[in-house]
Amino acid sequence: MDLWQTEELGAEVTRHRRALADFTATAERVPDDAWGRPTPCTEWDAAELVEHVIGIHEFLLLRPLDVHAHRPREGQLARWRATERAIGTVLDDPRTLDTAADYFDGARRRPRELLAALANDTVVHTWDLARAVGAPDRPAVDLCALAYTDALRQTAGRQTSDLFATAVAVSPEAPLQDRLLGLLGRDPAWRPARDAPPT
Repeated sequence: MDLWQTEELGAEVTRHRRALADFTATAERVPDDAWGRPTPCTEWDAAELVEHVIGIHEFLLLRPLDVHAHRPREGQLARWRATERAIGTVLDDPRTLDTAADYFDGARRRPRELLAALANDTVVHTWDLARAVGAPDRPAVDLCALAYTDALRQTAGRQTSDLFATAVAVSPEAPLQDRLLGLLGRDPAWRPARDAPPT
């Protein structure tokens, strides 16, 4: 049976494409002089955050499949666009997504097993980038809902990992996006210092 006929894989691919498109739209709104602005990820400015999203896709999707992005050496937007094109070639090939590949830890995995995590990471970093540069910062509600469900399921793993920030307390009555951000260690009210309202 054609793998594109499997509803689950089609949904995973669509979800990832939408997350990528939103990230691209946000990156395209970054003014040329704004790449050094701070982001809610305190260790990264806007340029470094884009490099992280590039890197995680390179490490978890492109490199295991020997797909090359042909990125320019400079220019975060150009580097991201080249990465997105390379990711697109992978998402266009369902059989590759469903075939085990060798990963950095010696394990063999089907790349599709990582699509949800990559989509979730991209959704949250889209908010990070948007908030840093003053772009629209309301990811699609359904993408947030999927990411929130996954984040709740993985709470125990985050608590024992040093890869994630400590959760920020957010009202259970807060909008879903804010609850997702808090769960993943972000203050939904964060603004760059230059945009902070006067006290």
